[in-house]
Amino acid sequence: MNIFLRELKSHWKGILFWSLGMVGLVGSGMAKFDAYQSTGQSINQIMNAFPKSVQIILGISGFDLTTASGFYGLLFLYIALMATIHAVLIGSDMIAKEERDKTSEFLFTKPISRARAVTGKLLAGIAILAIFNFVTAISSIYSVKYFNRGASATHDILLLMVAMAFLQLIFFSVGAAVAAINKRQKTSASIATAVLLLTFILSFLISLNDKLDALKYLSPFKYFEAQDIMAHGHLDPAYMALSGIIIAALIAGTYYFYSKRDLNV
Repeated sequence: MNIFLRELKSHWKGILFWSLGMVGLVGSGMAKFDAYQSTGQSINQIMNAFPKSVQIILGISGFDLTTASGFYGLLFLYIALMATIHAVLIGSDMIAKEERDKTSEFLFTKPISRARAVTGKLLAGIAILAIFNFVTAISSIYSVKYFNRGASATHDILLLMVAMAFLQLIFFSVGAAVAAINKRQKTSASIATAVLLLTFILSFLISLNDKLDALKYLSPFKYFEAQDIMAHGHLDPAYMALSGIIIAALIAGTYYFYSKRDLNV
């Protein structure tokens, strides 16, 4: 039994649904840029009229919104949120589904170890994330190029896709680890999503209050902020290394706790 292919087959509808949703988000978001441009008003002037706190909450601080790349940088906050929600749900579902759907007995009566089963599931999950990231990249490059009237933004978009991949893997690992630890499998997705949303909210609180800057290491969303990546032209190596450590630790925890638990059949 090929667990990798089994998982891909069971999630193909979800991949299609989420991919179409992302294409719609990117396309409609960039269409708003074109609508603002056609009014003849400066988007920057409109947005700068908002209080600083509102600008931070909306994610508009630090971008030149008169350019397609700057507007995409604003849009990336919502793209990343959608991608991470998808990732955390996939990670949780991959590990929790056998107990939740009462198929554990069927799976583990086969000549297969738990570690091998987890490996197949995690690889399938990573493949799904890669497909989702690829669709996002293609739709982003096309949409920005369609509305762009200035310098090419493809390099910036590709950098942001790498950043998104790190965020996807972090929260995919969070979802998998929570599902491996939690004995109530029906609540695993809710707990993992709550962790994601708390870190997302924390990123805003840190931006609003400089005294909370030390907490930035608790929110992966602060590791890969679009305005910093686009301004510097690269991802921060320290945050990339920290992300790798977090992912490795969570994946190791997934293997450990899943191998030790009593499965509900």
